[in-house]
Amino acid sequence: MTHQMQYLTFHLSGEEYAIDILQVKEIIEYDALTKVPMTPPWVRGVINLRGSVAAVIDLAVKFGHPESPVGKRTCIVIVEVDLGGERSVMGIMADAVSQVMAFSPEQVTPPPAFGTKIRTDYLKGMGKAGKKFVLILDADRVLSADELQVVASLQEAAGSDPRPAEEREPGR
Repeated sequence: MTHQMQYLTFHLSGEEYAIDILQVKEIIEYDALTKVPMTPPWVRGVINLRGSVAAVIDLAVKFGHPESPVGKRTCIVIVEVDLGGERSVMGIMADAVSQVMAFSPEQVTPPPAFGTKIRTDYLKGMGKAGKKFVLILDADRVLSADELQVVASLQEAAGSDPRPAEEREPGR
Protein backbone atom coordinates (compact mmCIF):
# COMPACT_ATOMS: atom_id res chain seq x y z
CA MET A 1 0.00 0.00 0.00
CA THR A 2 1.38 3.38 -0.96
CA HIS A 3 1.80 5.95 1.75
CA GLN A 4 -0.58 8.85 1.30
CA MET A 5 -0.10 12.35 2.69
CA GLN A 6 -3.15 14.27 3.84
CA TYR A 7 -3.66 17.94 3.10
CA LEU A 8 -6.24 20.51 4.07
CA THR A 9 -7.39 22.34 0.94
CA PHE A 10 -8.59 25.92 0.94
CA HIS A 11 -9.43 28.65 -1.55
CA LEU A 12 -7.58 31.91 -1.97
CA SER A 13 -8.15 34.40 -4.80
CA GLY A 14 -9.84 31.78 -6.98
CA GLU A 15 -7.06 29.18 -6.62
CA GLU A 16 -7.15 26.01 -4.54
CA TYR A 17 -4.19 25.48 -2.21
CA ALA A 18 -3.30 22.66 0.14
CA ILE A 19 -1.28 22.53 3.34
CA ASP A 20 0.03 19.45 5.18
CA ILE A 21 -2.69 18.43 7.64
CA LEU A 22 -0.03 17.72 10.28
CA GLN A 23 0.80 21.44 10.38
CA VAL A 24 -2.84 22.49 10.81
CA LYS A 25 -3.78 22.99 14.45
CA GLU A 26 -7.33 24.27 14.02
CA ILE A 27 -9.65 26.32 11.82
CA ILE A 28 -11.33 29.29 13.46
CA GLU A 29 -13.98 31.75 12.40
CA TYR A 30 -12.66 35.02 11.01
CA ASP A 31 -13.04 37.60 13.75
CA ALA A 32 -11.79 41.06 14.56
CA LEU A 33 -8.05 41.44 14.06
CA THR A 34 -5.84 43.97 15.76
CA LYS A 35 -3.89 45.90 13.12
CA VAL A 36 -0.23 46.40 13.98
CA PRO A 37 1.48 49.50 12.60
CA MET A 38 4.70 49.18 10.62
CA THR A 39 4.09 45.60 9.45
CA PRO A 40 4.16 44.43 5.84
CA PRO A 41 0.84 44.58 3.97
CA TRP A 42 0.52 40.79 4.01
CA VAL A 43 0.31 40.78 7.83
CA ARG A 44 -3.42 41.44 8.30
CA GLY A 45 -3.04 41.78 12.05
CA VAL A 46 -2.93 39.69 15.20
CA ILE A 47 -5.51 37.69 17.14
CA ASN A 48 -5.66 36.52 20.71
CA LEU A 49 -5.39 32.75 20.50
CA ARG A 50 -6.08 31.52 24.04
CA GLY A 51 -3.82 34.17 25.55
CA SER A 52 -1.08 34.05 22.90
CA VAL A 53 -0.52 36.55 20.12
CA ALA A 54 -0.87 34.91 16.71
CA ALA A 55 -0.15 36.83 13.52
CA VAL A 56 -2.66 36.42 10.68
CA ILE A 57 -1.11 36.30 7.21
CA ASP A 58 -3.03 37.18 4.04
CA LEU A 59 -1.33 34.89 1.53
CA ALA A 60 -3.25 36.53 -1.31
CA VAL A 61 -1.34 39.78 -0.70
CA LYS A 62 1.93 37.88 -0.20
CA PHE A 63 1.37 36.18 -3.57
CA GLY A 64 0.72 39.52 -5.33
CA HIS A 65 -3.10 39.48 -5.39
CA PRO A 66 -5.40 42.18 -3.97
CA GLU A 67 -6.25 41.94 -0.28
CA SER A 68 -8.73 39.13 0.40
CA PRO A 69 -12.25 40.45 1.01
CA VAL A 70 -13.89 39.06 4.13
CA GLY A 71 -16.94 36.97 3.28
CA LYS A 72 -19.29 34.55 5.03
CA ARG A 73 -16.91 31.60 4.58
CA THR A 74 -13.68 33.48 5.38
CA CYS A 75 -11.77 31.74 8.13
CA ILE A 76 -8.34 31.54 9.70
CA VAL A 77 -6.35 28.33 9.42
CA ILE A 78 -4.07 28.09 12.46
CA VAL A 79 -0.81 26.40 11.45
CA GLU A 80 2.38 25.45 13.23
CA VAL A 81 5.54 26.24 11.29
CA ASP A 82 9.25 25.91 11.88
CA LEU A 83 10.79 29.36 12.30
CA GLY A 84 14.54 28.96 12.52
CA GLY A 85 14.30 25.73 14.51
CA GLU A 86 11.49 26.91 16.78
CA ARG A 87 7.84 25.94 16.42
CA SER A 88 5.61 28.95 15.96
CA VAL A 89 1.84 29.24 15.57
CA MET A 90 0.21 31.68 13.16
CA GLY A 91 -2.94 32.11 11.14
CA ILE A 92 -3.46 31.98 7.39
CA MET A 93 -6.50 33.77 6.05
CA ALA A 94 -8.57 31.59 3.71
CA ASP A 95 -11.54 32.61 1.55
CA ALA A 96 -13.01 29.18 2.31
CA VAL A 97 -11.78 25.81 3.54
CA SER A 98 -12.66 22.90 1.21
CA GLN A 99 -11.78 19.44 2.44
CA VAL A 100 -9.03 17.09 3.51
CA MET A 101 -7.47 15.35 0.50
CA ALA A 102 -5.01 12.47 0.41
CA PHE A 103 -2.34 12.31 -2.27
CA SER A 104 0.01 9.41 -2.92
CA PRO A 105 3.54 10.32 -4.07
CA GLU A 106 2.51 9.39 -7.64
CA GLN A 107 -0.26 12.01 -7.55
CA VAL A 108 2.13 14.85 -6.69
CA THR A 109 4.14 16.42 -9.47
CA PRO A 110 6.99 18.91 -8.99
CA PRO A 111 5.96 22.57 -9.21
CA PRO A 112 6.24 24.01 -12.73
CA ALA A 113 8.79 26.68 -13.49
CA PHE A 114 6.01 28.72 -15.11
CA GLY A 115 2.30 29.33 -14.98
CA THR A 116 1.74 29.81 -11.25
CA LYS A 117 1.40 33.24 -9.75
CA ILE A 118 3.55 32.36 -6.74
CA ARG A 119 7.23 31.59 -6.26
CA THR A 120 7.85 27.93 -6.99
CA ASP A 121 10.02 27.59 -3.87
CA TYR A 122 6.79 28.18 -1.89
CA LEU A 123 5.38 24.95 -3.37
CA LYS A 124 6.06 21.34 -2.38
CA GLY A 125 4.33 20.27 -5.56
CA MET A 126 1.01 20.03 -7.32
CA GLY A 127 -1.52 17.38 -6.37
CA LYS A 128 -3.60 15.84 -9.15
CA ALA A 129 -7.26 16.11 -8.19
CA GLY A 130 -9.26 14.79 -11.12
CA LYS A 131 -8.73 17.12 -14.09
CA LYS A 132 -7.27 19.96 -12.03
CA PHE A 133 -4.29 20.55 -9.78
CA VAL A 134 -4.14 21.69 -6.18
CA LEU A 135 -1.08 23.79 -5.29
CA ILE A 136 0.59 22.19 -2.25
CA LEU A 137 2.22 24.88 -0.14
CA ASP A 138 5.45 24.46 1.78
CA ALA A 139 4.22 26.29 4.90
CA ASP A 140 7.70 26.49 6.45
CA ARG A 141 8.96 28.32 3.33
CA VAL A 142 5.91 30.52 2.75
CA LEU A 143 6.02 31.57 6.38
CA SER A 144 9.81 31.49 6.65
CA ALA A 145 11.96 32.92 9.41
CA ASP A 146 13.54 35.76 7.45
CA GLU A 147 10.20 36.93 6.08
CA LEU A 148 8.51 36.69 9.44
CA GLN A 149 11.04 38.48 11.60
CA VAL A 150 8.49 41.26 11.59
CA VAL A 151 5.86 38.94 13.02
CA ALA A 152 8.19 37.63 15.72
CA SER A 153 8.96 41.17 16.80
CA LEU A 154 5.38 42.46 16.85
CA GLN A 155 5.68 43.33 20.52
CA GLU A 156 8.70 45.48 19.77
CA ALA A 157 7.26 47.16 16.67
CA ALA A 158 9.39 50.28 17.12
CA GLY A 159 12.61 50.02 15.15
CA SER A 160 11.57 47.11 12.93
CA ASP A 161 11.95 47.43 9.18
CA PRO A 162 8.41 47.66 7.77
CA ARG A 163 9.42 46.72 4.24
CA PRO A 164 8.77 43.22 2.94
CA ALA A 165 11.79 40.92 2.98
CA GLU A 166 12.11 41.18 -0.82
CA GLU A 167 12.90 44.90 -0.50
CA ARG A 168 15.44 44.58 2.31
CA GLU A 169 19.13 44.00 1.78
CA PRO A 170 20.29 40.46 2.56
CA GLY A 171 21.79 39.98 5.99
CA ARG A 172 19.64 42.54 7.75
